[in-house]
Amino acid sequence: MEFVEFSGKTVDDALTNALVALGTTSDQIEYEVIEKGSAGILGFGSKDAVIKVAKKMSQEDIVVKFLSDVFEKMDLEVEITTKFDEIEGVIDVDLKGPEMGVLIGKRGQTLDSLQYLANLALNRKTDSYLRVKIDTEDYRRRRKETLENLAKNVAYKVKRTKRPVSLEAMNPYERRIIHSALQGDKYVVTHSEGEEPYRHVVVTLKK
Repeated sequence: MEFVEFSGKTVDDALTNALVALGTTSDQIEYEVIEKGSAGILGFGSKDAVIKVAKKMSQEDIVVKFLSDVFEKMDLEVEITTKFDEIEGVIDVDLKGPEMGVLIGKRGQTLDSLQYLANLALNRKTDSYLRVKIDTEDYRRRRKETLENLAKNVAYKVKRTKRPVSLEAMNPYERRIIHSALQGDKYVVTHSEGEEPYRHVVVTLKK
């Protein structure tokens, strides 16, 4: 949070000057009185009041600041855009840049880690819990489609061979996609086995 000094004949005047300059309202700032000011005697020896003012960071500002610091340390050029869904309590973050493959990582692991850390950074500074969802190059949708196709292909194999098939280890979100894709299938059923981070989905014939 960056503080800027403002002055006026009184603290209230200094505060008014700050609000006008920053284009905001009093509930959106934090300020500290540096000098209360004084009227002096007969106009002589008067001193202006001085305050330090900073705009409060919104939930989106907190997320953007955290990610910007991370990308700066990674020496990556990334454009960050956010959209806040107040009803769902979700901040959607989209990342753009020349090296997005680095941020996605193997099967989205780096992207998932960024999302996890951004959630921690945000919810340490907010009263109510909010979720951060991070995506880049439409990766989340493409990965969902890939997993749904995988689920259908595995289900076909299980029906043909009548043998269970164990998939590779996946995070909880990806396992839910597999379960959801096959929950309406009349012939196969899914369940998860193993301990994190090696927990995986198993597809078997219904008895």
